[in-house]
Amino acid sequence: MTTWAHAWDESTGQERARAAFAAAFGATPPAGVWSAPGRVNLIGEHTDYNGGLCLPVALAHRTFAAVRPRVDDAARMASSWDPTAVVHLALESVAPGTVDGWTAYVAGVAWSLREQGHRVGGFDVAVDSCVPVGAGLSSSAALECSVALALDELNGLGLEREVLTAAAVRAENEIAGAPTGGMDQAAALRTIPGHALLLDCRDLSVRHVPFAPEADGLALLVIDTRTEHALVDGQYAARRATCEDAAALLGVPTLRELTDVPGDAERALATLDDGSEGSDVRVRRVRHVLAEIQRVVEFVDLLDAGRLRETGPLLDASHASLRDDYEVSCLELDVAVEAARAAGALGARMTGGGFGGSAIALVEVDAVTAVADAVDAAFRERGLRAPSFVA
Repeated sequence: MTTWAHAWDESTGQERARAAFAAAFGATPPAGVWSAPGRVNLIGEHTDYNGGLCLPVALAHRTFAAVRPRVDDAARMASSWDPTAVVHLALESVAPGTVDGWTAYVAGVAWSLREQGHRVGGFDVAVDSCVPVGAGLSSSAALECSVALALDELNGLGLEREVLTAAAVRAENEIAGAPTGGMDQAAALRTIPGHALLLDCRDLSVRHVPFAPEADGLALLVIDTRTEHALVDGQYAARRATCEDAAALLGVPTLRELTDVPGDAERALATLDDGSEGSDVRVRRVRHVLAEIQRVVEFVDLLDAGRLRETGPLLDASHASLRDDYEVSCLELDVAVEAARAAGALGARMTGGGFGGSAIALVEVDAVTAVADAVDAAFRERGLRAPSFVA
């Protein structure tokens, strides 16, 4: 039987967070409940930390944080999945390497805001979420950003979303230890309904690009392979380090600069292909990044022209590049993509950091169930754990 992960409405999410808060901290209610969404990235994968372009959209699935300020410097953190296991720490003790697990994303935001020079006091927080964890749908950024919104309001900081985004990114990089770029947090804090977020990661500027697949009789099917990925296991960091090393060899701040002048990308790849140890891998990693940035440009051009139905080949090309050149796909992601295409998807690709997580497929709205059933059947035929679906 096909499994679907449904989003909660706002009132349900708030009620659940308040219930978790009461279970952890007693009858005195929180000051409020704040929330932030997960995301899927339409295209532009592993481009954010290379100064490139990406195009995420917010999910209906959100993380909810019930928060109450404290008069001291302590943070007490609880979650719905284990409300009696309250983690208690002093905010002044938070530093890189001092906090483990999901609480690093919470305490890290407070630390990061303080590092920016803002006055952030202690707090009690209980969280609940319908963003699938470990699915590559940015559950960590949704957690960070819901807490960032709460701390901003409760401490009267009045910060712009760009500043909160930067604080959440630093929390993930330095306290949680995941060397991600800034796409996930930008998607959680800066998207608007009915639009994709064209994020330029070189200067963090954004443009809201209309994205309403239902108007074209289409739907974006999200396939959670339920193959949990982790961005702190070294593979993600290795890809980032290779790109940064290549940029240094080429004398540019980021690989994005190689897309500014026609012909620079080809010359750069020829320079990197020097036969030295590791040069083949370096060329393939850089080739993906440069081609992926161009695919984002082409995808946005099609959206601007009202030609969403023509984006399928770009999704397919992105997956092939991530699978072959960047080598961040896996069996489950490949099976999901291939089965969705065989069942009639206009295009499909893995989304997120890879090594597990989720894939997306652009499908006719009346074919969503059929495509999901076909993917589910393909997993079962291969003896894989059954996937879950978001639409």
